[in-house]
Amino acid sequence: MRNEKAKTILRLPLEKRAEMAFKEAVEEVIDEHARLGLPLDILRDGKVVSLSAQDVLHNSEVSAGKQTSESSFFATFALASR
Repeated sequence: MRNEKAKTILRLPLEKRAEMAFKEAVEEVIDEHARLGLPLDILRDGKVVSLSAQDVLHNSEVSAGKQTSESSFFATFALASR
């Protein structure tokens, strides 16, 4: 089963695989910061803002249904961990 999934992923264009890897990495950073109680620095309206990981998780869950483009994901989670 896992082997089939890996083969399917390898058939995807490189850009799509890179996007999937980026999203997974962002999720891992958010989870790790939440577990350690560290804030996340995100880009919002051209300014860096520190938020708790819990706030980021909550906001991403609330807005997930409203996102209309992948670019909004990248803009929302331009992370620079402390």
